[in-house]
Amino acid sequence: MTNTVRVRFAPSPTGYLHVGGARTALFNWLFARHHDGVFILRIEDTDRTRYEPEAVQNIMESLRWLGLEWDEGPEVGGDYGPYFQSQRLDIYQKYAQQLVDSGHAYYCYCSPQRLAQMREEQRRRGESNLGYDRHCRYLAARQRADYEAQGIVPVVRLKVPLEGQTSFHDVLHGDTTVDNASLDDLVLLKSDGYPTYHLANVVDDHLMEISHIMRADEWLPSVPRHVLLYDAFGWDIPVYAHLPVILAPTGKGKLSKRHGGVAVHEFQQDGYLPEAMVNFLALVGWAYDDKTEFFTRQELIERFDLAGVSKSPAAFSYDKLEWMNGVYIRMLPPDDLAGRLRPFLEQAGLAADQPTVRRLGPLIQERLKKLSEAVEWVDFVFVDQISYDPSLLVDRKMTAAESLAALRKARETVAALPNFEEETLEAALRALADELDLKAGELFGIIRVAVTGKKVAPPLFGTLSILGRERVLERLDYAEEALENVMRNA
Repeated sequence: MTNTVRVRFAPSPTGYLHVGGARTALFNWLFARHHDGVFILRIEDTDRTRYEPEAVQNIMESLRWLGLEWDEGPEVGGDYGPYFQSQRLDIYQKYAQQLVDSGHAYYCYCSPQRLAQMREEQRRRGESNLGYDRHCRYLAARQRADYEAQGIVPVVRLKVPLEGQTSFHDVLHGDTTVDNASLDDLVLLKSDGYPTYHLANVVDDHLMEISHIMRADEWLPSVPRHVLLYDAFGWDIPVYAHLPVILAPTGKGKLSKRHGGVAVHEFQQDGYLPEAMVNFLALVGWAYDDKTEFFTRQELIERFDLAGVSKSPAAFSYDKLEWMNGVYIRMLPPDDLAGRLRPFLEQAGLAADQPTVRRLGPLIQERLKKLSEAVEWVDFVFVDQISYDPSLLVDRKMTAAESLAALRKARETVAALPNFEEETLEAALRALADELDLKAGELFGIIRVAVTGKKVAPPLFGTLSILGRERVLERLDYAEEALENVMRNA
């Protein structure tokens, strides 16, 4: 094994990439980059009953959206492939046979029916350990030949030592020792030729020269079995660091769909920035100090180490993520912001051109927590006609007639302006409010509804300037007509 840091993210494509998996990938990626090492993506697709082909693409697209490019793996290649476990079956079969030949594993011919009956009997006797009873471990050659003659294809089981203990060290959890008597003879190779997670994981981590294994701490109980496999092969054991589980915002129970979005692509579709997601996920279970919350990607690479990772579960706060995302949005330059807003506007069916969105962005930038929120703020700019309840045109401190008069004067004022710049609009309309003996907010509120259809909208003068004189006049005309109809029908 080389001295180079080589880490892997090895998801099982049974569903979309969960933020918990993304956090695991991020920690591995940061560790590799910090140590000038190698980050590997390996697809553990041997569970064919739960395999979802579209999940593979989702995993890769989600990692790339987060900026977690892999150095070896699918679509990239490398010297240690294939990087899909389903393409490595002959390798696992070879090493399973090696374990049988060396006396560290054996063939098991037990049918599913016998195993179910065995477990039922164990439960009836009140046994807490429902593991395999090692029936086939002591078969004579003649008995094995009889099973073979019946066409029974066996599985391969690990021959766990009946006595003694197995110990291992984890960087986060310290030393652990288990009695071998508590471990059952787990299946390594199934009868269909596919490996179980345990065999494939150990074989691949060795052959790919993985130096550090960083994965969710739900896999911690499997380590003693893996250590026995490493010992059986005579291989060096990588460094283990089992990462804390991500809990629900309440701190009780694992994060799941009932709490909100959990798949990375859901956050992407909802308008979160990848740099905000990376910053936030880095802090779910890791800390540089007790005060720093914002890191550039380079700062994360420079400062990340396992010493800062907690062994305790970490809660996922949607509120904090949303707040942090808003901070990142406010830091975007106008052109960058416009480029990120346009896909959300276009997805909503709005023909959002870059120049207009670039002008709109700064008007709403301070108010956005997610990019997707831009649609409800600026949709009125990209439609020919707007609709709203005409009663909104009547200020609560004014009569309908007074509001209509204010609208008509506002139309006259904007129609006569020499230009439609924000400063010109603001000066003229503030002067009009004084002339009408209205508070500025009262007049502006009526105009705002007339041109946007909303009580709450982006800053008025910037909005008017972007809409342009012709469209503003059209909407003021529409508002006057709507208010006249309200008054006639009152």
